[in-house]
Amino acid sequence: MLRDVRTRRRRWDPVPVNDLLDSAFLKAARGEQVPHTPVWFMRQAGRSLPEYLRLREGIAMLDACLDPEMVVEITMQPVRRYGVDAAIFFSDIVLPLKAVGVDLDIKPGIGPVVAKPVRTLDDVAAIPDLTPEHVPMITEAVQGLVGELASVNGGTPLIGFAGAPFTVASYLVEGGPSKEHARTKAMMFGAPEVWDALMRKIAGIACAYLQVQVEAGASAVQLFDSWAGALTPADYAASVMPHSARVLEQVGRLGVPRIHFGVGTTNLLGLMGEAGADVVGIDWRTPLADGIARVGDRAVQGNLDPSLVFAPTELMLERAGEIIKAGRSAKGHIFNLGHGVIPSTDPDQLARLTDFVHSYPLD
Repeated sequence: MLRDVRTRRRRWDPVPVNDLLDSAFLKAARGEQVPHTPVWFMRQAGRSLPEYLRLREGIAMLDACLDPEMVVEITMQPVRRYGVDAAIFFSDIVLPLKAVGVDLDIKPGIGPVVAKPVRTLDDVAAIPDLTPEHVPMITEAVQGLVGELASVNGGTPLIGFAGAPFTVASYLVEGGPSKEHARTKAMMFGAPEVWDALMRKIAGIACAYLQVQVEAGASAVQLFDSWAGALTPADYAASVMPHSARVLEQVGRLGVPRIHFGVGTTNLLGLMGEAGADVVGIDWRTPLADGIARVGDRAVQGNLDPSLVFAPTELMLERAGEIIKAGRSAKGHIFNLGHGVIPSTDPDQLARLTDFVHSYPLD
């Protein structure tokens, strides 16, 4: 029976963290020999799971993200169902902004909406820096998850999560999701002093947010740059990469693998790796072999087209096998979709896919 975590209120006690260094996921991230190809799915904890829908009924997204017991339950649901090699912390990229007091909400069917978009240096200065005191619920949730995950499949790593500076900046400048990112680019090109101040502010918040998660027990982190594919390599290198590099460099001091993922970033993959990633996520638009060539001596993550889970099972598994074979030429390969799980996905298909990846011969 699904536990009703909405009515439970107890404080998680710190739990000793198992030694997870031998997990297939962390071995692949470090470029070491693995017992099997590890697999997890971006957005694996979400709208495709009936248990998630029951739990979230009537509860706003940000309210769910701020409830430690609910975060633990939602994060654990796909781990229990699929037996994936890593859990991804259930959160949203704008949560740190909400935690420091930015007036925003996540509107169903729209996404994050900011009440007062950023336009000036004063607007940037009005955003507080994030400290652990802003997010005690995150520490509590991560500690609870570490305790739960320690007993699953001999110990399952938890991946911490944050939005990359460019994507978070775009939400703040545009006031919500955007296809063109026109206001964002207008600031980047026309008000570079405001842009730089905003990117520094967001990078600092991301650093602090990820540090909270790692110090509470997360075994790896993913920096998610949803909108970086809107940039040319030159603009990314000049105006974005230094700020993502700052986040990745500071997190790297904590000794955990760093995954860097963007959507539509074929022309940026080399730069995203150079920014400091140990693992570069590759979306489905780029053949995995091409992506491996672009990122150099780094592990890769990806990259089955998320829509292939709607294809006949035989075809889905055939394409998955091709990706696993291509991944063998990389320093390390973590199987994933090329973006997040589509909400209408049949969970049984993901279960079949997970089993297939786990059983696929390494030779």
